[in-house]
Amino acid sequence: MTPEEFRRRGHEIIDWLADYHAKMSNYPVQPATQPGDVKAILPASPPVEAEGFDEIIADLDSVVLPNISHWQHPRFFGYFPSNSLGSGILGDLVSSGLGVLGLSWQSSPAVTEIEEVTVDWFRQMVGLSSAWFGVINDTASTSTLVALLCAREKTTGFSLVRQGLQAELKPLTIYTSASAHSSVEKAALLAGFGRENVRMVDIDASFAMRPGALEDAILADIHAGFKPCAIVAAVGGTATVSIDPVSEIAAIARRHGLWLHIDAAMAGNAMLLPSYAGFWV
Repeated sequence: MTPEEFRRRGHEIIDWLADYHAKMSNYPVQPATQPGDVKAILPASPPVEAEGFDEIIADLDSVVLPNISHWQHPRFFGYFPSNSLGSGILGDLVSSGLGVLGLSWQSSPAVTEIEEVTVDWFRQMVGLSSAWFGVINDTASTSTLVALLCAREKTTGFSLVRQGLQAELKPLTIYTSASAHSSVEKAALLAGFGRENVRMVDIDASFAMRPGALEDAILADIHAGFKPCAIVAAVGGTATVSIDPVSEIAAIARRHGLWLHIDAAMAGNAMLLPSYAGFWV
């Protein structure tokens, strides 16, 4: 595709997306599609020649739109908020068009430094200490995995560079609640903790983790010969938007020397609003 063709077709795609957003509410939120329906209208074998762009646009209208769940629909209340602003869509277009990778500062200085500044802006907006710094992960699930990997290495004195968890004398345990996102358990599995070493702490009537139950679970594990490693608290449990008592949990984590990760993907952005400042502590 030449730059001029890209320009022309790009305008077509933007117009197509703008039309879709304008008429989105006319679609059913979820299609009546049955398993296998989409496969049945697609070629069974890969095409020998590339399809023309006009045909691709036609496929969007005939194959894709009738068979997708419309996440941006005003009546979509499934899963989690995912509303896409036009500005964000254009930002994705620019990012994809530049096609750079932020592997290191040398790989793209602007990407690295813009990320650092943006994260620090966010830190200031939510009122975190200037000692905090971080990076942008691709998903909240990845963030939880990275946190548990860091917790594992901190607790074991960097066992990864030696014999790994297999050489640890005491099994490491993770603490979260039934209101936490399923990615917490998945991250624990990927990090090598094992499902049996993930403790689901009791919750109260508002679906928040009970600090007393958390400390009881930690003490029971210590007495049984386990080594408590990390706590994952939620600021916005995915199913109930529950808010764990972070200050009390942090005190427990500090008392026992545990890593504390807060999954705030669901409701943490409420901290940006002055009316909700400190509501989660």
